[in-house]
Amino acid sequence: MTDFVELFLTCEDRAEAEKIADALLLQHLVACVKFEQVHSKFWWKGKIEEGDEVKISMLSVAENFDRIEAEVAKLHSYETFVLQAIPIQKLNAAAAEWLAENTKTE
Repeated sequence: MTDFVELFLTCEDRAEAEKIADALLLQHLVACVKFEQVHSKFWWKGKIEEGDEVKISMLSVAENFDRIEAEVAKLHSYETFVLQAIPIQKLNAAAAEWLAENTKTE
C-alpha cells in the first residue's frame, strides 16, 4: 500500500507559494496544493519575529518527500524553511486512487 502524506510549508507571499506549487504540480510530485493566508510568530536569530505568510498544504506520497524538499530548496526565499509531512492514516478509496494516479515516484 502507498503511504500518503499531507505536507505543509509556509512561504513569504502568494507569488512564492504559487511558484513552488506550480513546480511541484508540473513534476507530479504533489497532486493538490491548497493556499491559506496566515500570520506567524517565530524565533529567528535570537528574537521573536512576526509576519504575514502563505501556508500551503499539499497531498502526495511519502516516497516523494526528498524530491519535494530538493525542489523547495531551489525555489524558496527563506534561509531556513520548514517542510513537514504528516502521514494520512485513512483515505477514502476514490481519493487514494486519484492521489496515486497523479503523483509520480521514482
